[in-house]
Amino acid sequence: MAPLADPTRRVVAAALVVLAYAVFCMAVALRRRAAAQMHGLARPEGPAHTAAGNPAQALSAAPPLLIAYASQTGFAEQLAWQTAETLQAAGMAVTVSPLSALDAARLAATPRALFIVSTTGEGDAPDTALGFARCVMRAEVDLSGLSYGVLSLGDRSYAHYGAFGSALDGWLHRHGAQPLFDTVQVDNGSADDLRRWQQYLGVLSGNAEMADWTTPAYASWRLAARRHLNPGSPGGPAYLVNLVAMEAMPSWQAGDIAEIGPRQSDADVLRVMAALGLDPEARLSGERVADLLAGRLLPHDAKALAALTDLAGKDPNTLPDVLDQLVPLPHREYSIASLPADGALQLLVRQTRYPDGRLGLGSGWLTAHAPVGATIALRIRENRGFHSPPDDRPMILIGNGTGLAGLRAHLKARERAGHHRNWLLFGERTSAHDQFFADELAAWQRAGVLTRVDKVFSRDGGADGTRHVQERLAQVADDIRQWVDDGAAIYVCGSLQGMASGVADVLTRTLGDDRLEALAEAGRYRRDVY
Repeated sequence: MAPLADPTRRVVAAALVVLAYAVFCMAVALRRRAAAQMHGLARPEGPAHTAAGNPAQALSAAPPLLIAYASQTGFAEQLAWQTAETLQAAGMAVTVSPLSALDAARLAATPRALFIVSTTGEGDAPDTALGFARCVMRAEVDLSGLSYGVLSLGDRSYAHYGAFGSALDGWLHRHGAQPLFDTVQVDNGSADDLRRWQQYLGVLSGNAEMADWTTPAYASWRLAARRHLNPGSPGGPAYLVNLVAMEAMPSWQAGDIAEIGPRQSDADVLRVMAALGLDPEARLSGERVADLLAGRLLPHDAKALAALTDLAGKDPNTLPDVLDQLVPLPHREYSIASLPADGALQLLVRQTRYPDGRLGLGSGWLTAHAPVGATIALRIRENRGFHSPPDDRPMILIGNGTGLAGLRAHLKARERAGHHRNWLLFGERTSAHDQFFADELAAWQRAGVLTRVDKVFSRDGGADGTRHVQERLAQVADDIRQWVDDGAAIYVCGSLQGMASGVADVLTRTLGDDRLEALAEAGRYRRDVY
């Protein structure tokens, strides 16, 4: 056969390259599908796992949650699979996909999605997601049926930190998608930032007992005092908790977070030790077994406890195996309500309960189980996204319930800085029992630190029928616009479900999508919601 001419040879070679690339893409797709099957990321069976304060959710009956990733180095993909496994362990159905495999139609048909994406170059999408950024993110599509969350990976030392994650979030929101929570920015793989992502996964799945991916490096603090602030309230008891560092008092700013390492109650520890046939003073490698058990998730139903005792078999030599089966307690996060100048780190903690009546891990430890004088494991996490404005611009502070803690720290900081144009909008249950820090707020009003205070109480109801802070916000929309025109920053602190989403809706109607987005980009709209 005669040899091919040069032009023909080039065409054939090009066709072979295209064919080889197509085969490669198919192999990658098949490998990803096989990996999904290997990880068992299909609809789970069994009862849904619910957390204290959340209604039972038929998670296994819900459509699978989409987890999409765009990775340059593989870290985003690793976190996508780790997120998937965490949610599946909580009883959720999930499906994992590279962002490059999605189109506008798929997103429009998806009810819930998490996006885990990195940024490369000068704020660009990862190479594998360039097509998605060029094509899908330029399409006009109705995403009003989609609720989403974004984990944005980046490096703060670069000028365009997390730019692709921010661009993706903005595109989703502009096309009608509703955020499940604020975008989580991860600076250079920060374990602190990833623990915040895990907090949101716990809310999303209704599982309050997810093990931390990495344990915080706690310091030792002393529980100096606690005071019940709302006796007689129809809501859960709320306590002001005072903590003092056992070494030099560290520094923090208004807006920062306290990460608490909770402990089990003595009663729960002794219950499990009795079931295992252990003496209350038993030791393992020199440590009290009671102390080891106090830092782990313990079984609370008869079936789980029986399984643990079967593993132990009343044999002390099996104790290390028993401890290995018990997951370390996850941390809990609280907004700090004070400044270092106050001489103590203060928290406003409301007791929460599981469906069976048990107190929540963190709130139970801080408000009931730990005696005054006890050592508390605590770490302060910097929360730059909720720090006070650096200047004297006006400030609108909006919150409900124990969210007043974070707002109180800001008001303390504003008082010390001499910045006196501040407006507080706050919601709680009853005027008679839930007036947290009432004397302090009144003193700030008299001193001019607080220019205006609007309080609403859901169980009382105002003369105009107002029951929630978002309803009051809608009533004063003209004043909000005027304050924003005057340069005000808006800070929101409190419950993610209900209050924060309701406030966001009202602010969107009041200021418009574009203006609210511009305020967020300029650091004038900040939230600490949970």
